[in-house]
Amino acid sequence: MTAAVLMLCSGCTSHRYQLKSVERTRILIDSRFDQHPNAEAEALLQPYRHDVDSLMSPVVGRAATYLWAQKPESNLSNLLADIMVWGGKAFNEQPDFGVYNIGGIRAAFSEGTVTYGDVVDVAPFENKICFLTLTGDKVTELFRQIASTNGEGVSHGVQLVITADGKLVSARLNGKPVDPQKTYRVATLDYLAQGNDKLEAFLSKTDVVSPQEEQNNVRFIIMDYFREQAAAGRAVDAKVEGRIVMQGLSDKDARELMH
Repeated sequence: MTAAVLMLCSGCTSHRYQLKSVERTRILIDSRFDQHPNAEAEALLQPYRHDVDSLMSPVVGRAATYLWAQKPESNLSNLLADIMVWGGKAFNEQPDFGVYNIGGIRAAFSEGTVTYGDVVDVAPFENKICFLTLTGDKVTELFRQIASTNGEGVSHGVQLVITADGKLVSARLNGKPVDPQKTYRVATLDYLAQGNDKLEAFLSKTDVVSPQEEQNNVRFIIMDYFREQAAAGRAVDAKVEGRIVMQGLSDKDARELMH
């Protein structure tokens, strides 16, 4: 029996498997899927449709253009980081800058009407807004970590130059170098404040204000921003403005980052 076991084990190790390639594809989900609905699926969903539509369909504002997320910088990641700073006024906070992780942005805003459901699609998690203080050297460390991820959402006034292999070349905040002797107030998500998504500099935070009530969920703050803009007669807009510039980025690398 021992000999049989040894023979079996030796057979297990005789085969060597090597990964040769990885391929992927996308299935575009758009209006074409509504042209030929599945009757059985429609019947299954019908009892719930009214309740879901009544919750998700209210309009919160308008988008002036198509807003979407990509690295190293995009109009939607810029917008959401700016909204984190804007959200400080409800807490008597005046953040120096904001950070929003691009991995947490799960959809885009189409040009035109934006509904409650659209915002839930973009920000589906239970993350709350958070304010914290970092020393200047920790801010620089944070920017290095943002460079290592090939970019995250950062607010207006942040100017980072990074390399295609994730190194920080330079960092400026409101036109000035980061002062290691100063402290800076940051608006972000409580998820990031816990050091997640490789932004471990946040673990050195002090003077934390992290309201955990449901109304402080980031999705509701985004909705409030859209409503404020709508009340002023404005559609929400955002642009790529050179907050994160990547050096040495080939066309192939750019396409990879976009996906």
